[in-house]
Amino acid sequence: MVEYIPPTLDWVREQVELYEGSGGTKGTTLRDTGLPCIIVTHKGNKTGSIRKIPLMRVAVGKSYVLVGSYGGRPKNPVWVYNLRANPDVEIRDKTEVFKMRVREVTDDLERQPLWDVSATAFPPYNDYQAKASRKIPVFIAEPI
Repeated sequence: MVEYIPPTLDWVREQVELYEGSGGTKGTTLRDTGLPCIIVTHKGNKTGSIRKIPLMRVAVGKSYVLVGSYGGRPKNPVWVYNLRANPDVEIRDKTEVFKMRVREVTDDLERQPLWDVSATAFPPYNDYQAKASRKIPVFIAEPI
């Protein structure tokens, strides 16, 4: 059986526990923003363990855009490396869970519209990119 390793940040772990523990009926908005979020279940690239992270809900058709903003910090969040190594994920959107495959979107013609819809869903993304010294990674999670 594969081990689950909870997030290390208290608020992230609490968000995941509330969301998952309620079957997707509670904790579906990110902290005090009131904006909807999803839970992405993925595999750690070093440990092979199950990891879960709440991300902003950015739906495009039946797909989801995942933005590795990390609040504009200089480094990518760890989950970015996990998705690059292990693209098969589960996404919980409230009470529904979908098996999906992610791919990083690096081509600007495809990336820009996904960034725009993400920044509309969560406007701080533009501020994060402005202060980040890196190009924030963008992934699309598509149904398998």
